[in-house]
Amino acid sequence: MIECTVTREALLEPAAEGPRTLTGCNLDEGDFSGLDLSGTTFERCTMARASFDGADLSGARFLRCRGPEAGFVRAELGDAAILGCDFSNGLFRHARLTGTRFEGTKLTGADLTDAGLLGATFAEVLLSFAKLPGMSFRKARLHRIDFSDADLRKCDFRMASFEDCSLRNATLDGCRFEQADLRGADLGGIELRDARLFRGAVISRIQAAELLSQLGLEVR
Repeated sequence: MIECTVTREALLEPAAEGPRTLTGCNLDEGDFSGLDLSGTTFERCTMARASFDGADLSGARFLRCRGPEAGFVRAELGDAAILGCDFSNGLFRHARLTGTRFEGTKLTGADLTDAGLLGATFAEVLLSFAKLPGMSFRKARLHRIDFSDADLRKCDFRMASFEDCSLRNATLDGCRFEQADLRGADLGGIELRDARLFRGAVISRIQAAELLSQLGLEVR
């Protein structure tokens, strides 16, 4: 267990036995790109603007860490767990997030363009203003996910269920929602001209009334 400021050189040294656990460490602005950090546990660490670009973080655990603007471009994060963290404005472009679990985490403004999210799960995650174009959430159970103002162009939400989520003011051009259950989603800011995107989805009477109110119609 390490409790100190962590440098690249320190992580180049092989762990004494088993995967490392870094607790309360300062990794701010460090360059850890390309390192093999698979299985490492980061607990209550700070990693603001740190670079993990191209690093192997498969099976890693991030617990209550703070890393605004941290970089994970092309990093391997398969089967990693990111719990109770703040990676606002983080860069996850082209990262491999297969089976990654995000829970209770803040990803405001994060860029996940072209990230591989196959099997990734999200629960109680703040993704407002995030970039997620073309992501697949097909058949996903989305619980307390805030997509407000996010770039969701061409995302696949077919057969997904939304529970206490928000799509308010999100960019939804080209999205697919066939057989999705949107009754638990805030659709505020969605204009009637965009309602065609929800063809085949389930919405509530209240949501339908809000959309039709734009035409001056009242649902009773």
